[in-house]
Amino acid sequence: MIIAGIDEAGRGPVVGPMVVAIAIIDSEKQGFLSELGVKDSKKLSPAARERILSSLSKALIEYKIKIIYPPEIDLAVESEGYNLNLLECDAMAFLLNEVKSRPEAVYIDLPSTNSLSFTSCFVSKLREYNKKVKVIAEHKADDAYPVVSAASVIAKVARDKEIKELEKKYNVRIGSGYPADPVTKEFIQKNYSKYPFFRKSWQTYKNLSKPSKEKSLESFFKKK
Repeated sequence: MIIAGIDEAGRGPVVGPMVVAIAIIDSEKQGFLSELGVKDSKKLSPAARERILSSLSKALIEYKIKIIYPPEIDLAVESEGYNLNLLECDAMAFLLNEVKSRPEAVYIDLPSTNSLSFTSCFVSKLREYNKKVKVIAEHKADDAYPVVSAASVIAKVARDKEIKELEKKYNVRIGSGYPADPVTKEFIQKNYSKYPFFRKSWQTYKNLSKPSKEKSLESFFKKK
């Protein structure tokens, strides 16, 4: 049976894009993914992710990514009647519609708190030939299903590449893009008004770009 896994990387950072990935595999080959050491990309080192990605072509039928840049994320977050979950739903459905394969089941790392609502959204976006696909949308699916873990690795490597390209283009050190990263903290403190790749709808960005008189940037980060 042909199955698909879908996951994203970079939902939470204040810097850079979010990447959504789909991986397609014959279910009988999922054991090979486990042998490769495929797991939730957050639990793998950058070197391990790169090593696994280089071997995935031996198991996967195909894979595809969609990169969602900060302006599109900001538009989704700040629009009435739309949000980040719906943006992910659209991106995930787009990927399933775009691949050549016709999987019988698709496993999704659920970004929403409401599985039924998200699944309904996802199916409504599918082309007619995909309408009968079985959808399994669960939290921590990237831990439970190797094919979702594979999608997680693909998405994470692609996002890391995007960040490295930004660093090279602008000759800066960004770090991971998450405010908890000390390198990213320093970068945001010094550059929040200088570059076009911040998610300006994020509260972190808003707090930094319009600090109150009572709270300096330094004190803001100390409380994080």
